[in-house]
Amino acid sequence: MTLIKSISGIRGTIGGKTGDNLTPVDAVKFASAYGTFLKNNIAKEKLTVVIGRDARISGPMIHNLVMNTLIGLGIDVIDLGLSTTPTVEVAVPLERADGGIILTASHNPKQWNALKLLNAKGEFLSGADGAKILEIAEAEAFDFADVDHLGEITSNDSYMDIHIDEVLDLPLVDIEAVKAAKFKVVVDGVNSSGGVIIPMILEQMGVEVVKLYCEPNGHFPHNPEPLKEHLTDICELVVKEKADLGIVVDPDVDRLAFISEDGEMFGEEYTLVAVADYVLSRTPGNTVSNMSSSRALRDVTNKHNGSYEASAVGEVNVVELMKKNNAVIGGEGNGGIIYPELHYGRDSLVGVALFLTHLANKKMKVSELRASYPEYYMSKNKIELTPQIDVDAILEAMTTKYANEKISTIDGVKIDFAEDWVHLRKSNTEPIIRIYTEAPSQQRADALALRIIDEIKAIAGI
Repeated sequence: MTLIKSISGIRGTIGGKTGDNLTPVDAVKFASAYGTFLKNNIAKEKLTVVIGRDARISGPMIHNLVMNTLIGLGIDVIDLGLSTTPTVEVAVPLERADGGIILTASHNPKQWNALKLLNAKGEFLSGADGAKILEIAEAEAFDFADVDHLGEITSNDSYMDIHIDEVLDLPLVDIEAVKAAKFKVVVDGVNSSGGVIIPMILEQMGVEVVKLYCEPNGHFPHNPEPLKEHLTDICELVVKEKADLGIVVDPDVDRLAFISEDGEMFGEEYTLVAVADYVLSRTPGNTVSNMSSSRALRDVTNKHNGSYEASAVGEVNVVELMKKNNAVIGGEGNGGIIYPELHYGRDSLVGVALFLTHLANKKMKVSELRASYPEYYMSKNKIELTPQIDVDAILEAMTTKYANEKISTIDGVKIDFAEDWVHLRKSNTEPIIRIYTEAPSQQRADALALRIIDEIKAIAGI
């Protein structure tokens, strides 16, 4: 199960057999399906697609395969080269393009890559559109252009700068306040494109930058998911450098985590909480996050007299509910900030600029800011799947077992207890069941997770 097709895109490991992994043949097949989908649904003589990639080792290979496949379909390509997911999302509408593809496996290790597919708004495709693309790929219903109607590639390497300008022009971003604060920040760019763009925006905001793993060579120095157990190096360096904070992004720069000045994690869940607190203080309104995210966002939203709702996991689901509820800020508890004032996509640059403005205005240490928010603790666990495990049967059994509690089955099973909760779901991006718990103490969150894992194993007979 190393080739995964879902609403998050087409994702797999490099090498191996066609259909089992993300091989060159699979990359061409799914690029062909996406291009064909656009041609079938957009009545234009000439279509344009924006393409960018993170710094993965396989990036240039997949990049060239995908671009040349689209050219073969008669589609023009605007090539951003090394880029970020939010940068491509910003570029699509600015270029009046018909779609976009980001070549990144986000937080997955270096052997993975993926095609993330965008519509003309620069937003992720809906589940229904994704299903149509999978059908086209399965049927190989492609019709390539003749030699006189091939597409063309135009390179444009200015979009990192354009993206930064768009962020710094936002009314709630106060560059002068951040400059006056004279922040010193350590940046861990996990040797991908975040190591280029995050120092760029910080320097333009007058921040002193200490770079850690900011060479975009695709050799990730640690597991690229920005979790505490992977970030010992930056935690130590923040203290050693006497920095005000540390900033960590994943390889495609849509997830954002902060390190407090004392070398402790601010908490990936609290990235959105802090940014939402600032945004809501200036522009009151509603918020949305997914149901695997902390209750702290609900509490902060209530403090500002707004309304909070939880969506199914997946950026496309969060965005859909944000639009429905006119949310002024939203995102995912994994450090994903979605600020509609710029665009409907998780964006670490927006998160950095708004967080630093908030911190500068508060005139407090990062650890003090963190202490000002409700205390919740999460435990994030997973069970590896084998083909023999019937996930649906497990989830059904857990629903029955806890029928007397508040249960949501919008996305897997979420069981809300009075003081804590557990969310069980099959991952969109890996062959695992995710088990997230949250409670008022880490001990309680961990204990709840272990209990639930034992119950699942008993049901599955593993």
